[in-house]
Amino acid sequence: MLLPVPDGEFQAYLFDCDGTITDSMPAHYLAWQAALAEWGCDFPEELFYSWGGRPLADIVASLNEQQNLDMPVHRVAERQEELFRAGLPSIKGVPGVLEHIEDAYGRLPIGVVSGSTRLSVTASLEALDLLDRFEVLVCAGDYERPKPFPDAYLLGASLLGVDPARCLVFEDTELGMRAAAAAGMAAVRVPPPWERKVQEGA
Repeated sequence: MLLPVPDGEFQAYLFDCDGTITDSMPAHYLAWQAALAEWGCDFPEELFYSWGGRPLADIVASLNEQQNLDMPVHRVAERQEELFRAGLPSIKGVPGVLEHIEDAYGRLPIGVVSGSTRLSVTASLEALDLLDRFEVLVCAGDYERPKPFPDAYLLGASLLGVDPARCLVFEDTELGMRAAAAAGMAAVRVPPPWERKVQEGA
């Protein structure tokens, strides 16, 4: 079932990846738990979801600061990615979003705008056989300021050659929704896993 979209004549769709296209947030959390356990670091699930959309390195740096730890930021971030990719065969797509991708493919230019690395985004989309659907991928390292700043979404619109005001964003995190609003784009909020379960059971 297609997620409802706001009224408007949109000329491009921009999708976040983790938790929006791919139902990967639980797998990301398991990978975080395993990677951080090696350093005696705790990462409560509620905090993990509240930080959705933040770059991996920022998360490690913040956990270091919070818990007075000295984890090597890039090594821990790479370890989390390694563990996450190992679990990719079990990843599924998010219902409602996949239908929008297929509906738009060939009709509108579509792109991915993610806070994850290009390696992680590419691997996730390949696991779902979706990589060829997207004309552009905007990933961590491609822009200066992460979500909630508008940089990533503005870059996506620029690469697609579409006015930001004519782009529709699909996002599952508060940071992402704020980034879309800051870019002057309308957005569809993708429900998190626990809300989707309630809706499916209704």
